[in-house]
Amino acid sequence: MSDNDDTTVTHVPAEERYVLTVGGEPVGFAAYTDSDGARVFTHTEIDPAQGGKGYGSVLVAGALEQVRAEGGLRVVPECPFVAKYVEKHHEFDDLIAAS
Repeated sequence: MSDNDDTTVTHVPAEERYVLTVGGEPVGFAAYTDSDGARVFTHTEIDPAQGGKGYGSVLVAGALEQVRAEGGLRVVPECPFVAKYVEKHHEFDDLIAAS
């Protein structure tokens, strides 16, 4: 992914997802459900035509930053991609619900 990419992660509560757009076009989403004070990430998907560009990581980082900014929610990474991401990015350890 180049530094010139215009990427935005937007929370869409009505659809229970965070959407990644690049240059105004949607390229992926991270779906979740809220349960008992936790945001449970269930599925992450990036358009296959956009694969290999690091957009999955941009999406998850943006979603986790927004969860942090909202405050009060813990994160449950049920989605394998989100789980792998938080294993490698300890700056989000404070958000992860104890298992």
